Amino acid sequence: QVQLVESGGGLVQPGGSLRLSCAASGGIFSLYVMGWYRQAPGKQRELVATITNSGSTNYADSVKGRFTISRDNAKNTVYLQMNSLKPEDTAVYYCYLRRGNGYWGQGTQVTVSS
Repeated sequence: QVQLVESGGGLVQPGGSLRLSCAASGGIFSLYVMGWYRQAPGKQRELVATITNSGSTNYADSVKGRFTISRDNAKNTVYLQMNSLKPEDTAVYYCYLRRGNGYWGQGTQVTVSS
């Protein structure tokens, strides 16, 4: 059974940084695209960043230059380093595995506020 478990969310002041982690279990993940999405209150879930098995990355325009996605295939883990955080980055962040119909983690709350 595939499981994705996110961690690293929390409350941070504007301009601060957080690092999210997503640990995958229940299979081999190094062959697949993984990514991060987010959903703010009252808004649709949106793509934040994706990373292929070879390390190619893609970012939403709103986070380019501030967020960095990476992965450690040996640890079945994907990361999202978030710098220069803004209040509009406040959302629940979800890990995603593009395999079959897709798998989602349970989400981790990120709140950017002074």
